[in-house]
Amino acid sequence: MSTARAHLDPRSEISIIDRRIFGGFVEHLGRHIYDGIFEPGHPSADAEGFRTDVIELVKELGVSTIRYPGGNFVSGYRWEDGIGPVDRRPRRLDLAWHATETNAVGLHEFQSWLDKVGSELMLAVNLGTRGTQEALDLLEYSNTSVRTALTDERAANGRSEPFGVKVWCLGNEMDGWWQLGHRNASDYGKLASRTAKGMRQLDPSIQLVVCGSSARSMPTFGAWEREVLEHTFDDVDFISCHAYYQERDGDAQEFLASAVDMQKFIESVVATADAVAAARKSDKRIMISFDEWNVWYLSRWEEQAVTYGPDEWPVAPRQLEDQYHVLDAVVFGDLLVTLLQHSDRVRSASLAQLVNVIAPIMTEPGGPTWRQTTFFPFSITSRLAGAQAVRLEVDSPAFPSSRFGQVSSVNAVATTDDAGVSVFLVNRSQDAAVPVEIDLSSVAPGLAVVESHLLADDDIYAANTLEHPERVVPTASDARVEGRALRVTLPAVSWAAIRLE
Repeated sequence: MSTARAHLDPRSEISIIDRRIFGGFVEHLGRHIYDGIFEPGHPSADAEGFRTDVIELVKELGVSTIRYPGGNFVSGYRWEDGIGPVDRRPRRLDLAWHATETNAVGLHEFQSWLDKVGSELMLAVNLGTRGTQEALDLLEYSNTSVRTALTDERAANGRSEPFGVKVWCLGNEMDGWWQLGHRNASDYGKLASRTAKGMRQLDPSIQLVVCGSSARSMPTFGAWEREVLEHTFDDVDFISCHAYYQERDGDAQEFLASAVDMQKFIESVVATADAVAAARKSDKRIMISFDEWNVWYLSRWEEQAVTYGPDEWPVAPRQLEDQYHVLDAVVFGDLLVTLLQHSDRVRSASLAQLVNVIAPIMTEPGGPTWRQTTFFPFSITSRLAGAQAVRLEVDSPAFPSSRFGQVSSVNAVATTDDAGVSVFLVNRSQDAAVPVEIDLSSVAPGLAVVESHLLADDDIYAANTLEHPERVVPTASDARVEGRALRVTLPAVSWAAIRLE
C-alpha cells in the first residue's frame, strides 16, 4: 500500500473558522416540520408540540445557524400567514412542492424551537412573488425595537423584544427556471439591490446574502454571479452557492470525487467576485454563503415522485426522504472537509436539510428517531473543529476521474486551538486502503491521540434504517503518535477524525 504523507504546520493557517460554517437549513417541505420537528401527539412532544427526541439529536449535531423557511418554499410564502393565533392562520397551497401549508408553525414557533436547540435564525425573504416592501415589513417586525404598528403586532403575538436576526437571504435560487418569480440576472440583481438598500436603511447591522447559482452546472453559471454582483456589490456581504451530489450509473469511484467539483465551484465564484471588485477598484471581499449542500438523489426523486391531481394537495407528504449509506457519508464528510479548506471565503454554510428531508435525522410518526450515516461526520466535525483551519497538503496516491483527471485518494484538513489539533481525513479510493503519515515536527511536542473516529464498512451501501437504526456507527481508528508523526490507516471509502492534545 502506498503511503500518503503530509506536514502539519500551524503557520499554514487558512483562516479563523466562522462557526456559521456548521449551519443547517429547515424548509417547509415534506415531513421536515410537520411530523418531523413538530408532532404534538408524539410521546416525546413538549408543551409546544416539538419532539424533544429530535431536539436532542439536533443539539448533538451541533448546527450553529439555521436558514428558514426556504428554499423553493419561500418564493411563494407570505410571512404574515405564520404569525398570530394559530387557529386563525390561513391554509395555503404551496406551489413549490404541491402541498398544503397549514401555517401551524411560523416565525414565533420556529424561533422558540431554535432557542431549544441552541441555534441562531437566518431568514430568507420572498423575492419571487413579493418584493422590497414585504421584506422591509418582515425586517421591521423581526428586528425593530421602536414602537410601530408592526412591533405592536409582534408584542401582541407574544414577543415584546426583537428577534434580532443577523443574516438575511435575498430570495432563493432566482437563477432557476423552477423558481416562482424566476428572473434573469439583471432583473434579479436590480430587485436585490433595491431591497438590500432599503433593508440597510432600516437596520444597518444586518448581513445580506444575494443569490448565486443553484449549481455549477447551470448554463448561466459565472455570468450570473458577475451580473448580479455588478448590481449588488456595494449592498451585500455574501453570495450563495448551492450544490448537491449523487452517485450516478453505479459509478461509486466518480461519486467519490464530488468534493473536487465543490472546490472548483468555490474557487470560480471567488474569482468572479474578486474580478468584480477589481473592476470597481475595491478592496471589499464578498464572502460565500454555501447555504445549500448535501448528497441528494435528485434523479431518483424525479423518477419516483408521486404525481398529484389538481385537487390533491396533501399536508406533509413523504418527500425527498433519501436513505443514506456509508458511501454517501464519506462523500458528505469530504464536502465538509472542502468547506473548511476554503473557510477564508466560505464564512457561512447550511446543510440542507436537517430532519426527514434529505436529512441526517429521521423520524417515524408516533415512533422513534434515528441518525443517518451522514449525521456522524457533521456532528463529530462540528464538535472537534478548533478555532483555526490549517492547510494539509497531502502527497497521496491518485485515481483517474472522467471529469477531473487524476484525483488524490486522500483529502484532509486540520484545525488548531489552544488545547490541541484536530485532523479530518477521507480516503476516496474505492479499492485500496491508504496508510497516512502526518509530520508533527512543526507542532509543540507531547501531543497524543485523545479521540479518534472512523466511518467505514465492508458494505459501502450499509445504512441505518427504522428497523436497524444502529447498523452503521463510527468506530475507533488505529490512529497513534509515533515519535513526531501521526499515523493512521484509512480503509477504502472511509472518513476519519482524530483529536490530539
